Amino acid sequence: MRLLFLAVLRPHTGNAVTAQRVRAHLEAAGHVCVLKDAFDFESRSEIANLILAENCEAALALHLYRGGRLLQGHRIPFGVIFGGTDVNEDANQAEKNTVMGRVLEEARFAVAFTESMKEMAQAQWKARQISLAVTSAVPVQPHAKGKVYVQSQGIATTPNAAFNWNTFLQRSEINQSADNLHIFLLICGLRQVKDPLYLVDAFSAWHQEEPNVHLVIVGPEVDPVFTREVKAKVKRAAGVRLIGEMPQEDLHAVVKNCFAVVNSSVSEGMSAAILEAMDLEVPVLARNIPGNAAVVKHEVTGLLFSNPQEFVHLAKRLVSDPALEKEIVVNGREYVRMYHSWQVERDTYQQLIRKLEGSTED
Repeated sequence: MRLLFLAVLRPHTGNAVTAQRVRAHLEAAGHVCVLKDAFDFESRSEIANLILAENCEAALALHLYRGGRLLQGHRIPFGVIFGGTDVNEDANQAEKNTVMGRVLEEARFAVAFTESMKEMAQAQWKARQISLAVTSAVPVQPHAKGKVYVQSQGIATTPNAAFNWNTFLQRSEINQSADNLHIFLLICGLRQVKDPLYLVDAFSAWHQEEPNVHLVIVGPEVDPVFTREVKAKVKRAAGVRLIGEMPQEDLHAVVKNCFAVVNSSVSEGMSAAILEAMDLEVPVLARNIPGNAAVVKHEVTGLLFSNPQEFVHLAKRLVSDPALEKEIVVNGREYVRMYHSWQVERDTYQQLIRKLEGSTED
């Protein structure tokens, strides 16, 4: 089939990485996948023209609102993949919730990264259906019932074997001996939902007590206004450094060399950075939000914190307790191998896409 695939393709964001991986899965099965950035289109008429020009027989959207709303009403079958913020944030806005309910009704399938995301989606649009049923004489079918499949993100890491850790430290203006350092790595695009400044004050105070601990924030400048705020704050914060985006193989090498990976996001669908750290046998400290708690079991596969002070307490504990570090690393690696298989993800998408074969009247 020729498939139109709409996703938000800002470089090095989680959705962009997921979209590239899913496209590879579908093309490996012989499909032609026309991947387009949803932000390049403002109306469904533009999508109609694209479908005609590209001769697309079916479609897929990553993010129920940003991508899915553009696929309605074109008389080609489509599926959707929840992005995270669609369920966690957009669903709380009445107008977007209504639009996404209609998208889900028309979609042939939907994919959630976690059971909790599936449950949230079903609860959101089941509630809307009850509301509609009360005001309608026509029987109303649940949008999500039987349509939502759970498929965790598949993880495969490829660290650059030639990467020079000492050069990276120099670039980060960290001039201490690498043997005595504890580098905490926060990987995120600079935008508010990732909340990269959440830990800066607390971490800087800790660094002043213990100069061998450093927080390095790595990621692309997604939001220009917010990026200026981050740069200004980091410039004044002892022990905190900001590095621009890096090629994935180099980033995986940085993860492999750091002491721990940190996630401080306000909202996550499923953090690839957390899972990649587990795969690379590096401990994880993550903010206690639903998307993170779905993959990090506290004191088993990682550590969860609810405020900056708790983060510092847990980070100090991790530094001083090698047995805890080892246990978390072993459990995290096993968890990724068991539940985030790249091959299983490939098989799932190749099977689900068959649901789009045939016309919308089938």
